[in-house]
Amino acid sequence: MTDRLSPLHETHDARGAKFTDFGGWQMPVEFDSIREEHAAVRESVGIFDVSHMGEIEVSGPDATTLVNRLTTNDVTALDPGDSQYAAITNEDGVMLDDTVVYRLPDGVEAGTGAAALADLLTEFDAGLGAESDAGLDAPSGNPSYLFVPNAGHDEQMYDRWVGYRDDQGLDAAVANATDDWAMLAVQGPDAPNALDDATPTGRVVDLSKFEATVAAVAGVESWVARTGYTGEDGFEIVCPTEAVETVWSAFDAQPCGLGARDTLRTEMGYLLSGQDFDPDDEPRTPYEARIGFAVKLDTEFVGRDALEAQKEGGVDELFVGVRLLDRGVPRGGYAVTDGDLTRIGHLTSGTMSPTLDEPIGLGYLHESHVEAGAEVSVVVRGDEKRAEVVIPPFLDR
Repeated sequence: MTDRLSPLHETHDARGAKFTDFGGWQMPVEFDSIREEHAAVRESVGIFDVSHMGEIEVSGPDATTLVNRLTTNDVTALDPGDSQYAAITNEDGVMLDDTVVYRLPDGVEAGTGAAALADLLTEFDAGLGAESDAGLDAPSGNPSYLFVPNAGHDEQMYDRWVGYRDDQGLDAAVANATDDWAMLAVQGPDAPNALDDATPTGRVVDLSKFEATVAAVAGVESWVARTGYTGEDGFEIVCPTEAVETVWSAFDAQPCGLGARDTLRTEMGYLLSGQDFDPDDEPRTPYEARIGFAVKLDTEFVGRDALEAQKEGGVDELFVGVRLLDRGVPRGGYAVTDGDLTRIGHLTSGTMSPTLDEPIGLGYLHESHVEAGAEVSVVVRGDEKRAEVVIPPFLDR
């Protein structure tokens, strides 16, 4: 299968980026160095091309019901301009993916997102929509949502949404808009200033965490959210594919690749789909993965009954961090022992933390060993290396 390319691929290539295959996409892994890019995000500002993330639009009279049945959180709590983190689970409660769900302005029809947001932005510029903080919550049609599957999952999730809709006889339109949208992430303590410079109004920098709005970024109609995957303040910008180079070029920020994105999220203990959980190779539930906060058992989502039983009965293993005390670098797949050759779990991710300059890892340990500071060992190339348990994040953010 031919790798999918970001619409910025040629721009990145000209900048000297090194590429890697990820989720069926060829994406930049680094531009200058992972450490330099990581430090820029922690200390100032960096910009990521995350166009490998999917975009699925859902609208119509039963859009809320459809999204609520297929994600673990409760989208009825969202007003236009709000978003939430959620898992997507099968009947057994096993995570197929994790996602962010955005409530778009009412009346945006699936498959017409870019045009609809452009029209709404025109209304904003004409002085309309000023009654609310984001100007999005005046009812003007059916509810509309955008959710973001991880790389390579957009077709799978589109089929899942359409199949469930048809089976249940729900009235909702579903569109895979991944090729229509590009996505950038501007992250770091200086991200608000960077967005303020690139947008003509204060709507963007006034957003709270997990809020979103329409805005012209460098003159390009975009959906901008105060969300991210780094642990720093920041924004994610969803803009039309054909205009993404204009948006990318508007920021005087360190370009960052997937290498720094991975070290940043590992320091925060954020899950990576396909690595820290996978329905085939690493089947895990939200409770095992310690994201029970994104599970609302009072909704009727697929997998709810299995998760209710697990919450009542408890889990055998939990997602947790480890810090290596001996020399070595922990990696996914390494066994974790009690220091006396008894296996108590394994790692799913690992790296040398650029911020802490310490080797850190993430993985699953038997619940009896999940205690901050507990002494464990990581088996590195056949040798038990001393380590201690850390309840993520590794950084205080």
